[in-house]
This record gives sequence, C-alpha cells and structure tokens, in this order.
Amino acid sequence: MSQNDLHLLGDQDTVTPWRLRLATFVESKNVQRVILVTILVNAVALGLNIDPTLVESWDPFLINLDHICLGIFIVELLIKIITYRFSFFRSGWNVFDFVVVAVALVPNAGALSVLRTLRVLRVLRVLTVVPSLKRVVAAFIHAIPGLGSVVAVMAIFFYAAAVMAVGFFGETHPDWFGSIGKSLYSLFQIMTLESWSMGIVRPVMESHPYAWAFFVPFIILATFTILNLFIGIIVSTMQELSVLPDPDDPNKKTIEILSKIEEEVAKLRAQLDKDEKP
Repeated sequence: MSQNDLHLLGDQDTVTPWRLRLATFVESKNVQRVILVTILVNAVALGLNIDPTLVESWDPFLINLDHICLGIFIVELLIKIITYRFSFFRSGWNVFDFVVVAVALVPNAGALSVLRTLRVLRVLRVLTVVPSLKRVVAAFIHAIPGLGSVVAVMAIFFYAAAVMAVGFFGETHPDWFGSIGKSLYSLFQIMTLESWSMGIVRPVMESHPYAWAFFVPFIILATFTILNLFIGIIVSTMQELSVLPDPDDPNKKTIEILSKIEEEVAKLRAQLDKDEKP
C-alpha cells in the first residue's frame, strides 16, 4: 500500500479499521499481481478475438474470458471506490482506470458501439499496476513543459525550412514542395530518415545539383540536434525523479502504527466489557 493510497483514505484519525484492512488488501502485492495477470490475459483475448481465423472456434470462449476479466476489473474498482470514497477520483491513475473500464460497459449497439473498439485500451492499465512503468509515464508528464519549448523551436525551424524549400524546389518538384503543407510533410519524412535519399533528395539533385547544401544541414539540425533534445529532456527528468522518494514504496511504518492502534483499541474494548460484567 503506497503513501498516496493512505492519503486517499483521508485523515488517519478518522480512518476506520475496516477501510484500512480493505485498502491494505486491494493494494497488496498479491492482488496487484492478479490484476496484472488479468490485464495481460484480457489483452491476449482481445487480440485473438480480432483474428478472423480463430473467431468461429474460439469466439464463445474468448467472449466469456473477456467478461470474466471485465468482472474482475469492476470488482477491483468497486472495492477502491468503497474504500477511498470520493477521494478515489483525486488520483489521476484511478480516474484513468475508471474511464478505461467504463468504456467496456458501453452498449455494443447504436451510435456508441464504436467506443467498444476502445476496450483494447484496458491493456494500458499495465501502466497503473507496474511501478516502474508509472515512473516512466510520470517522467514524461513532468517533461511536458520542457518538451513544449522544444516543439516551439522545431515548429519555427520547420516553417522557415518549408518556406525555403518551396522557393528552391517548388517549381521543379511540386508534388513534394509545391506548397507549404506539402513541403512540411516532405521535410518531416526527411527528418525521420525514411527514404529521404533515394526517394526525395537524389531526384531533387538531378535538377538542383547543390540541393545537398540545403538537405544535409537540415538533417543535422532537425534529426541529430532538435529531435535528440526530446530524449535529453526526458532522460534528465527521469534522473531528477529517481533521486526523489518513490511515492509507490509501501509506507510500512504508517500501516504498522495504525494496526497497533487497532489492536490496542480492541484490547481496551475487551477489558471494558470484562470490567462491566458483575
């Protein structure tokens, strides 16, 4: 049971023993392992159900397996909602789990039936169960402000390069650089290094021999400099988070204190009942 989960229970002075036991149970490692296995089994079942060669023979089994997995997810969420009450929705991870499971309850008919396809998103619940994956997602979320600055720099650089490409190569190669939109898409393909040489640059160099003087610096700046800033910012954020206390480490001391308080209260009640007897 994590420190964050204890916080969701509310003030420790008002936490009832049964809520503490229920929270400890649903957040225990064994229960989380069961949920993780259920997520993986459900993901495999959903994937096999899409395979047309297996649907006829395995369809009833896969449908029942999907319903069983969904039932386990619903029971888990109900236990958490009963335990944490309205504080359940204060955690972004809990809200994510709730939405992903709720999508599977959409009727398989009518205009909302298309949302049933999104039930495969249940496999993303692995991110909320495995602590190491949660740290990776947390690092990415914390890196968003820095990534926004890199995106802004890249957008300015791409726009300037697209305008120049239209002026340089637009007349001879309108399919690739005939407009700002086409030029942006072509430059994005070049940045990903997908067929950039034989597919675009060499054909352009047949009519513009010195086109390499534009494309080579563009690749160096876009691919090997700006794009790698994304990786650098994310790695730096993960290093910063790694030195902070892990919010998912079990707060054993707090649980032990509350458990001892519960035991002492039970002993006092037993003693009072014994003293009251004639």
